[in-house]
Amino acid sequence: MTAPTIEYAELLPMLIVFGAAVVGVLVEAFVPRRARHAVQLGLALAALIAAFVQVVRLSGTEIVGAEGAVAVDGPALFLQGAILLLSAVSLLFFAERRLEGGGDAFAPGASSLPGSEAERTLVAQRVLQSEVYPLTMFAVGGMLLFPAANDLLAMFVALEVLSLPLYLLAGMARRRRLLSQEAALKYFLLGAFSSAFFLFGMALVYGFAGSVRLSDIDATLGARVGQEGLLLAGVGLIAVGLMFKVGAAPFHTWTPDVYQGAPTPVTGFMAACTKIAAFGAMARIFYVAFGGLRTDWQPMFWVIAILTMVVGAVVALTQNDVKRMLAYSSIAHAGFVLIGVVAADELGTASVLFYLVAYGFATVGAFAVVTLVRDAGGEATHLANWAGLGRRSPLVAGVFALFLLAFAGIPLTSGFVGKLAVFSAAIDAGAVLLVIVGLVTSAIAAFFYVRVIVLMFFTEPAPEGPTVAVPSAGTTVGIAVGVAATVALGILPGPVLDLAQQAATFVR
Repeated sequence: MTAPTIEYAELLPMLIVFGAAVVGVLVEAFVPRRARHAVQLGLALAALIAAFVQVVRLSGTEIVGAEGAVAVDGPALFLQGAILLLSAVSLLFFAERRLEGGGDAFAPGASSLPGSEAERTLVAQRVLQSEVYPLTMFAVGGMLLFPAANDLLAMFVALEVLSLPLYLLAGMARRRRLLSQEAALKYFLLGAFSSAFFLFGMALVYGFAGSVRLSDIDATLGARVGQEGLLLAGVGLIAVGLMFKVGAAPFHTWTPDVYQGAPTPVTGFMAACTKIAAFGAMARIFYVAFGGLRTDWQPMFWVIAILTMVVGAVVALTQNDVKRMLAYSSIAHAGFVLIGVVAADELGTASVLFYLVAYGFATVGAFAVVTLVRDAGGEATHLANWAGLGRRSPLVAGVFALFLLAFAGIPLTSGFVGKLAVFSAAIDAGAVLLVIVGLVTSAIAAFFYVRVIVLMFFTEPAPEGPTVAVPSAGTTVGIAVGVAATVALGILPGPVLDLAQQAATFVR
């Protein structure tokens, strides 16, 4: 029996993250409780930075390793770098003690703590649940593998590895325990549907091709012309499984509930990084394995993209909760990314890569700002509580307005360049109708973004309105990174666009 060949150097970014996750579990078991938080945060950040350095070092590498299970190429490395950077920013928000749920999202409920309110707050801070860090690292490891997996079995394993920790993280807001646990249950059910459809589709594709490797499936398409019935059923089921993961309509049903109930830093992390990983996996499957079936799956993507943009933009108009509004905004953005996927060429791939990075930084920054607006019950997410915020705290309101303008695609923001990129790719591919729908839904979406800005700056604040918490150093740095990326990618997008263009070729 020949031992398998494993390219450890090329797989090092994933190995570093998974190794840090395992070490984090040991830290939970053996390090004294008071020291765990600092140790876990330092370990996680160090691992993410080391993994990112390794991703940069691997730039230009194009191999299929681990006996054909993992591809190390431009799209995989680009998306892995984005996930690592956004995960590091998210960890800075996890370190914030005033988290969603009233200041102790990852700590036991204040009602169970003895003494005065001040004493309960101090105790809650001391017992901050540090297991969020190894859970996050396991999720990040799965996200790194998901867009790089070169066979369907490895992709399914990555899907489970990234999803299982997120189910737990979604249920860890303590002062709104029932809402958070409902979010965790609904996210688990969404993940179960996603995994089931993906697995069933994988079985059908294997039945057609006799292999789960993407390049072998593509090669089989030309050898078994006229026998694609089994394959097409598998392609449809795999697409449905991935659509659940990216939050596309009509598979988005419980996504807003999950966004609203999960701790806000976790919501930002999921909204940005999970979407990046899922779209990366989707592009790899449909370009590498099912590229010869473009004319069969593109109409399905057209319908889903249009439905997703319309549902996300229109339903967002009716929302009165900031987190639910951002959730439907995320759904609409999934539709915009699907426009780039439909293009099914290198220009479309490059536009998707850029859009995901631009969207990711703006999303993490926006949810970080949400953690700062608070009242006596914790985070004040009802839109009525944001009235007059620009007069109470012009800087925080201005930063949030910048992120909203980026989501709307206003010029000189990253969102404008991202939408311009996917629309241009779609026009070149002949998908003019998709671009028209995208422009109309962008205009609709701009209305509810501007509505929030008007509410913050041109409405009188309530006498007993919420306050803006003083952010920790980590939160300040994270928001600053989001602002810098949003502005830089809007004013000087050239270097990142060029990098995305260079990284747009999938290895086979």
